[in-house]
Amino acid sequence: VETLGSVTTICSDKTGTLTKNEMTLTAFVTSEKRYKFDVNASERTANNFVVDNSYLSTRADPSKYMKASDVIKKGPSAARRRGKKSSFGFGITQSMHPSDVNEGAAPIPTSFAVDEPAPAAAVSSSATGESPDTAFLRKALGGGILCSKCTLGENGGRKGEIGNPTELSILRAAYFGDVDVTGVKHSAPVIAEVPFSSEYKFMATVHQAIEENDGADKVGKLVAHVKGAPDRMIPLCKYQAKNGSFSDDDVEPCDKDYWIEQIAILSSHGLRVLALTRGVLPDGAVKPGEQLGPEFVQERGEPWLTIVGLCAIMDPPRPECVDAIKIAHGAGVRVAMITGDHKDTALAIGGMLGLVDSQHSEAITGPELDAMSDEELRVAAPKYNVFARASPQNKIRIVKALQAVGEVCGMTGDGVNDAPALKAADMGVAMGKEGTDVAREASEMILADDNFATIVSAVREGRVVWDDLRKVLLVNTPINNAQGMSVLFGLLLGLDEAPLSAIQVLYCNLICAVTLGFVCAVEPAEDGIMEQPPRRVGKKLIGRFLLLRIVIGTIVLVAVTVGSVFWTKDMGYTLEETRSQALNTLSFGAIGITMSARFARKSAFHMRTFVGNPIAWYSYAVMAALQVFITYTPGLNDAIFTMDAMDGKQWGIVALFMVVVLIVMEAEKSIRGMITDRKYYEEDWEEEDAIEPDTTPLPEEAKRFGRNELPH
Repeated sequence: VETLGSVTTICSDKTGTLTKNEMTLTAFVTSEKRYKFDVNASERTANNFVVDNSYLSTRADPSKYMKASDVIKKGPSAARRRGKKSSFGFGITQSMHPSDVNEGAAPIPTSFAVDEPAPAAAVSSSATGESPDTAFLRKALGGGILCSKCTLGENGGRKGEIGNPTELSILRAAYFGDVDVTGVKHSAPVIAEVPFSSEYKFMATVHQAIEENDGADKVGKLVAHVKGAPDRMIPLCKYQAKNGSFSDDDVEPCDKDYWIEQIAILSSHGLRVLALTRGVLPDGAVKPGEQLGPEFVQERGEPWLTIVGLCAIMDPPRPECVDAIKIAHGAGVRVAMITGDHKDTALAIGGMLGLVDSQHSEAITGPELDAMSDEELRVAAPKYNVFARASPQNKIRIVKALQAVGEVCGMTGDGVNDAPALKAADMGVAMGKEGTDVAREASEMILADDNFATIVSAVREGRVVWDDLRKVLLVNTPINNAQGMSVLFGLLLGLDEAPLSAIQVLYCNLICAVTLGFVCAVEPAEDGIMEQPPRRVGKKLIGRFLLLRIVIGTIVLVAVTVGSVFWTKDMGYTLEETRSQALNTLSFGAIGITMSARFARKSAFHMRTFVGNPIAWYSYAVMAALQVFITYTPGLNDAIFTMDAMDGKQWGIVALFMVVVLIVMEAEKSIRGMITDRKYYEEDWEEEDAIEPDTTPLPEEAKRFGRNELPH
């Protein structure tokens, strides 16, 4: 509870926690238009694709001033180093310098030099905002559907899906574009294929052309769909389809420089890029079931393919996580993302999540962290919200560095190698779905849905629990104090008999704890609880202001209880009647304390008193009914509680003093609000002793854990 409410930094994994763990087509770029796909689509309609020629149309900073070939080489579409695993088999390995791509081909004039900084994409600005029809999507994305052995999951989701996540993203986008994916596959079975290989980075399938997939002018011919890494596809393309249309009248010479720049733009935004191309063959050029090799595509003497478009693919952020991070920032909690992804990809996702801002505009990589000393890392760790190409060992060093500068750190993890970091963190959070048993054992909290938004909800609940503990103390402590002190001060001030009998004290103690204490124990979060900074480390449960409120509550309850006895005694009431007066004044005064205690800083003289916690009014009603019952039930009131029935004047005194208690408690709250402008979690008069930051050195054993990069 204490840790949840006081966490100042949450270090989270990216894949599956901040993102959907579902590769998704985010944009489809043709020769003239850019189609933006709604990555959160849940209904099947072509309107999920919208023309937006400003979307991803310029390079991301700082890649604007880099050569296109350098941007591509450093981007996420580049192949991983040897020995590094990746789910993206279409990684770029060849140079994308125009002179390399255009070797042996006639130069094609362009409006800008591709290997110089390009300010914007050379695309048409017309028709922005329109959506294509399903027939267009079927043809444009047909290569991604037909040139694939993947099986789409149930209702376009992950359940039951089979195949490479990158390829599935195209099928999923077509599905939510209202394309009959299964129907497209059945309409044009594979005649022959070139299986995918990481050596040549593409795959190809040959189909009999039909009008719905290829246009009327292709009927009677064969169409080869080739899908692969852009660096392998562009040199083989002679033509480009005008805006994804590939009838004989809608193709033009391939502007290879243009496509290189588009790849650079998409790569600079951390996107994986896949090229869809096709070629036309005479009927009978390929025999059914013929075993084809890469030379079928590569060795035709000259470029022969037509490029349809580029698929920009990413694992998009969870929409609820974007809102959760805003809430966390408003609560003074910094969120850092740790991922094994490429730096550009991490920055792009970080920007979408709201982690990248003017103060944290850059990312730092695992190798850079490895080169730092512990002292240097203590300076660097708070400066970055995005950690890319990170390893499990980087995680534990980040935790120790943040703790060394006084941060209360939460850390997520799922693997065996994450266990040391989870153990070292103030709040280790293991994944419930994807996590290992070792990670769960090492953590303090298990995330059942692997969703970052749940962590923020847990932080909120931690603050609520802390608040409610304080509220329960504010209710029960003055009531318990007043029960004994009313007897003490009544006798000290001259009463011949105790104002409350022993059984009345015991009864009041029991009924108030069960009813009124329970009200505050289940009090929901106050408005603005996640707009306050994290609770200071080492803050006491009963701070000075809370102690002051307890003292004031005790004094006012004792005063009205003893005062009501003297008042009714002067009016001529008997001992039994004054004891009824004392018990009811104390009990209903306790209700006044509870009504004020429900809100730590906000006034109880508001409609909020009547809503939000229905249990409060049920408890008030139960307590009032019990008071009436023991006051008027013959035999119970006189034989057990040594009290007698009350008249209207006495109930008037009870109501008056209940209001007095509420007013006094609210007056203290109002005066405190005027005197100090501090936040609720810093409501002590003086700063308490600061807790020394954790500077425990990293164990030597931990340094041997997890030098491999985290999964994407």
